[in-house]
Amino acid sequence: MAEELVEVAVVEGFLEAEILKAKLESFEIPCMLKSETAKRLFGLTLNGLGKVKLIVPKQFEQKAIEILNEEA
Repeated sequence: MAEELVEVAVVEGFLEAEILKAKLESFEIPCMLKSETAKRLFGLTLNGLGKVKLIVPKQFEQKAIEILNEEA
């Protein structure tokens, strides 16, 4: 049976997404990034084209949201 995945955040650009992914993984929360391939290939960030979703397993949803909402 496949594990249910949920979106915990949407950010602009892969740099910010990679930083947040690393933060979640430092708390042992598995995280994947999801976006359109063209965005990553061409670095498009206009009009929402650079949006990247952070996806985690459902069981980590609440903890991931708490971590992402913490002040840095």
